[in-house]
Amino acid sequence: MPEEQAVLDALSQIIDPDFQRDIVSLGFIKEMVIREGHVAFSIELTTPACPIKDRFREEAERLVGAVPGVTKVSVTMTARERPKRQLEEGSGLDKVRTIIAISSCKGGVGKSTVAAMLARNIAARGHKTGLLDTDIFGPSVPTLFNLHQEGVAGQGDYMLPVEADGLKIMSFGFMIGDKPAVMRGPMVSNYLQHLLHHVAWGELDYLVIDLPPGTGDIQLTLSQSIQIDAAVIVTTPHQLSLTDVRKGILMFDKVNVPVIGVIENMAYFICDGCDKRHEIFGGGGAGELEQRFGLKQLAELPISTSMSGSLAAISDSAAAQEATDAVIRAVGAQALARNEKPAVAFDAAQITLTWPDGETVTVANRALRLACACANCVDEMSSRPTLDPDTVPMDIHAKEVWTIGNYAIGVNWSDGHATGFFPYHTLREMVGAPAKARR
Repeated sequence: MPEEQAVLDALSQIIDPDFQRDIVSLGFIKEMVIREGHVAFSIELTTPACPIKDRFREEAERLVGAVPGVTKVSVTMTARERPKRQLEEGSGLDKVRTIIAISSCKGGVGKSTVAAMLARNIAARGHKTGLLDTDIFGPSVPTLFNLHQEGVAGQGDYMLPVEADGLKIMSFGFMIGDKPAVMRGPMVSNYLQHLLHHVAWGELDYLVIDLPPGTGDIQLTLSQSIQIDAAVIVTTPHQLSLTDVRKGILMFDKVNVPVIGVIENMAYFICDGCDKRHEIFGGGGAGELEQRFGLKQLAELPISTSMSGSLAAISDSAAAQEATDAVIRAVGAQALARNEKPAVAFDAAQITLTWPDGETVTVANRALRLACACANCVDEMSSRPTLDPDTVPMDIHAKEVWTIGNYAIGVNWSDGHATGFFPYHTLREMVGAPAKARR
């Protein structure tokens, strides 16, 4: 009969590409039973829609099957349970496993289309999925799914979601039809709370929430009312859109919602005459997001006839499928991520960050202030520095330093400047420290 350690040694050859660690040390192997030559166990993933779960299963069966004495291998794929949400009593979100918010800091970047695309693709992979359109003034989800009914069915105090394309869908647009929403702030808040907590979703693996564009009171209230597991920011390569990404990062950080990355929509198009890639809004958007904000770019979505057609055509495109894979993997990585925020110390000369693994990075105050890449210090269109070094005092120092997510710090400087982002990789580059993979 094979020994358990021999089986675990075999399984430790399987490396999770998002964590760069083996699945045994990550704690994915559960409920192992060995009877004679039959080995049975579960692989508990961080998220049920993990796009590489079939690869894990196949590798596990092959590697364990090669262990001497093994005659049969049974692998069960499961997903870890999320901690129970702190919700108002009777909330319809009570049986939702994972909530993903899709956000944009301005309108017109394709946020709703991306939200609908992601939800549709996750559902098509066999997972119980819901899509909640919380844009009270401009609900577009009904149009995307060609659902033009007015009114929703009820069940006691709850509204029943509309089902289409294997999804459960709810939108304020179902209540008002094609009429405009004309109402004041308190009414908007009441409708939002009703949409959030009084829809009978039942058991869902994922709920994708299409947030209203912007970073105002409505977005803050919504983010504070429920426990969002991960947020994705949708933008375009245009400099005006990139500038607003910072506002979204700060908003989510304020309410302790992890931003897992950015989807860049309308990033390029491929000419059907020469097959050349054209970046009509400017190139380098992905690298600029990473450099300025430390945020991972999850996907680039092109301008194409297929991406501007029906939702089905958009969702079935290769770019959309790759974007869905990237988002789901980032959600899973976030679920298992350790708290990687460093401890911060600062004085009249320098700022020091110390991570839980003992890594320490120290940067001189003036050097860091001169490296600021915010809109006040760098030209938004050309990316050229506009900060005059002669205007920065030699004795400049930090009055306050705070962490932003697991990827950057913000600094309130003694010269009154407080709008800069300083990604951890920027600080490491300044002192010549090796870069670390961002999870």
